[in-house]
Amino acid sequence: MIDVLARSGTEQARLIRDGGVSSAELVDAHLKRIEQVNLSLNAVVEVLADEARKAARHIDEQRAHGAALGPLAGVPFSIKDSIEVAGTVCTAGTLGLRSAPASTRDATLVARLRAAGAIPIARTNLPDLLFAFESDNLIHGRTNNPYDLSRTCGGSSGGEAALIAACGSPFGLGSDAAGSVRLPAHFCGIAGIKPTSGRLPRTGHVPPAGGWIETLWQIGPLARRLEDLCAVMPLLARPDGLDFTVIGMPNGDPEAVRIDDLRVAFFTDNGIAAADPETIAAVRRAAAAIAKEVQVMDERRPPGIEESYQHEMRLIGPDGGDGLRAYLEAIGSTRTHRLLDGWLAKLEPYRTDLAGFAQYWADLDRFRARMLAFLENYDAILSPACAHAALPHGSSIDEGTFQGFSYTMTHNLTGWPAAVVRCGQTESGLPIGVQVAAHPWREDVALRIAGRLENLCGGWQPSPLM
Repeated sequence: MIDVLARSGTEQARLIRDGGVSSAELVDAHLKRIEQVNLSLNAVVEVLADEARKAARHIDEQRAHGAALGPLAGVPFSIKDSIEVAGTVCTAGTLGLRSAPASTRDATLVARLRAAGAIPIARTNLPDLLFAFESDNLIHGRTNNPYDLSRTCGGSSGGEAALIAACGSPFGLGSDAAGSVRLPAHFCGIAGIKPTSGRLPRTGHVPPAGGWIETLWQIGPLARRLEDLCAVMPLLARPDGLDFTVIGMPNGDPEAVRIDDLRVAFFTDNGIAAADPETIAAVRRAAAAIAKEVQVMDERRPPGIEESYQHEMRLIGPDGGDGLRAYLEAIGSTRTHRLLDGWLAKLEPYRTDLAGFAQYWADLDRFRARMLAFLENYDAILSPACAHAALPHGSSIDEGTFQGFSYTMTHNLTGWPAAVVRCGQTESGLPIGVQVAAHPWREDVALRIAGRLENLCGGWQPSPLM
């Protein structure tokens, strides 16, 4: 069954429809895989075994009776522990929610995947209240990287990325306010996308949407293979009548995008944190590989992109982190992880008054306008996903590494869709992802290019440790 587990969720669904494997067999194989890998990874905080097996039996009965099956019928998926699953406690990795009441309903996107026949199988680890670029908290501890257990899987959707990379789940749901889908995808060698701001409903996420960081974040899917991202996005992308930010824009088909019509820019240094030589080489190889197929490939950096880090930190921390502290106090998190404490300390220099906050917004508007003007000549931008490959545990908050996460922050600020796909590895075998950003609402372009890079550069590769 290990060969089946390494296939995409889309392929697994085809096998179930064609009778090559039953849903019960597939779910049991994933449950066994989770048991095997979680001892070393600590990626899963709750296994939903009984419910998954029951759902799988139902799918198999439907198939036996000739019933129409959903596009993902019988395929398991995983969910970050900040997204509600009915009957489970959503802790968001913070002590104050450890004993919270169980959720009474699924988050909108979980419900939509269930409606397509997919089966929740596990809830995955993350940092304390999602605030770290590695996944470690005071409830469940740290999650390790499948390619080097001494290194982090990233954060905040790190448990998701680690489990998917290790074939414990074919795809899953994370969330991203500064790179929290894309960075773990990069560190763990899988694919992920942060959709356009306002694309997907965030109903059922903890913490909920709201406040001045509203504009920065989205829920997004992760998978080993791009075809799963392409299959999942149309199932998720529509308003739910509850998240008022969601706009019912058309969701394009990546297969309909003509590669040879695309104009692409790439850069390897954002002017904030220089990327490692191996990361630079991976981006250049990816750009060179696809340059033969697109209309234009220019090495150009968007003017003003070097402001990305300061704008992200300003928008998260104009109160110096007091809003986060108040939320933590309200839910009873009287003790917090040192990585969250480190984040809060980094926000203090950005504390300002009302006039300063107004200036922050004015500066951000100018930044967004300059970035959008750059796209008048391009359909997409390739860049590093991070300045570094997976870091040693505990080092993500260090001054020498923290600004390296600014490559993903850029597109939380612009609100553009941005995907990550593995395009190489370090000499020591750590994955290196390349980020592909596109115009607002053009997830189809980002996914089309990322899918082509997957074909040209190899995409996900099994970990020798697993």
